[in-house]
Amino acid sequence: MNRICLCLPTNRACSATLTALHDEAAYAARRFGADVQLLILDSADHRTRAEHARVVSGLHPASGVTVHHLDEDAQRAFLRRTIERAGLAEPERLLHLMLPPAVSYGACTNRAFLLAAALGCHSLHRRDSDSTYQLHADQPVFPVHHELPWLGGPATEATAAGLPTDLDPALLGRPVSLAGASFIGELSVDLGEIRHLDEGVYHDVVSLWAPGDWSEERKRHLVEESFTGAGTAAFTGDRATLTVVDPMRVDMCNIAFDRAIYERVPLPPATDTIGSDYFLLHLVHDAGLPGILHNRHIENFHTPERRTDTGFPAYQRRFVKFLLSMLYFHHVYDRMAAEGAGLLDERHRVRPDRIVDFLRESTGLDRTENIWRLDRVDTAYRKLGGRYATFADQLAAERERLWDEAESDMEDFVHLVEAWPALIEAART
Repeated sequence: MNRICLCLPTNRACSATLTALHDEAAYAARRFGADVQLLILDSADHRTRAEHARVVSGLHPASGVTVHHLDEDAQRAFLRRTIERAGLAEPERLLHLMLPPAVSYGACTNRAFLLAAALGCHSLHRRDSDSTYQLHADQPVFPVHHELPWLGGPATEATAAGLPTDLDPALLGRPVSLAGASFIGELSVDLGEIRHLDEGVYHDVVSLWAPGDWSEERKRHLVEESFTGAGTAAFTGDRATLTVVDPMRVDMCNIAFDRAIYERVPLPPATDTIGSDYFLLHLVHDAGLPGILHNRHIENFHTPERRTDTGFPAYQRRFVKFLLSMLYFHHVYDRMAAEGAGLLDERHRVRPDRIVDFLRESTGLDRTENIWRLDRVDTAYRKLGGRYATFADQLAAERERLWDEAESDMEDFVHLVEAWPALIEAART
């Protein structure tokens, strides 16, 4: 039986999402005969966790579904045991990278990867708490419908079954390594207010995640596509293609990875950095590994917390750190794209040693481009005025710290990639 991990990391109230996720788990078990380990990694406050626990305890048992609801204490205990068993140097540093006190999109998913290995799962399927399933003919549109049939098997099996493909025939012997779709609804990054206030400022800010040497035309096209997902059109019928999946066409709220990917390379553990959890999408793409691109898009929405007096500056800082991280990630992505099939060993598995090489190179990059980025953000936010200008004052006081954090985040990623094989092996046992 195919054992899978259907995972939801959360730090907010999401009772309705928990119930819906359990319905998807039951669908996977019923439709595909999967053994579903439903994993809820709960970093919410005590009162919210208690409500989540009440919801979980009230779920109707479903054949083939096992629910694991872990608060941060339980996660920390698991991590301590795993790190100790791995016998690695600097155990406290590793614990901090796996469960930092600040928000980390990569770290919460890395914990899910380790727990999936511990549970003996063959794949991990991630959802987000600020999203919901579309309905079609009064039935929820579950992405797992396209994730389960082919994930982990050779691409030739999917084509033999009639799945449309645009793969180069030379890639058909490689394993299907991910399956994913995107989202509809609100922007994935909460910048809609900026776009509403000033389209020009929105363009200036969003274009800053492009490489500094791109032409204005390429930046304009990037801004048009950024954070929009699959638009707003509702699901009307299934479409799926076997392809090398473009990272711009999928979202981490709607993704599934084969274990051969996440058990070899983790996600960047950067804190307070939007987009830090997208690294594996680029790795799978640049290595030329097949994936399933489908159209069971999840519906995205924004929680009010991001716009409160405390939530607003915290969220904007995460966005700015994302912009600064791109100096380093663009370098790594360029090197991975040039390496191509060299990212894989003779068994079509990704090579962590090559990733470490590229990450190390990036940590020595000149910061001039990031100095320019912060200058541009400062100008743009002061033009908007109000709380954006107030946030610009905060950025001005943190400039050196932000540059240092963006670089040290990459150094931390190197450390984690090097430790990862031992952590996975320890988790398995």
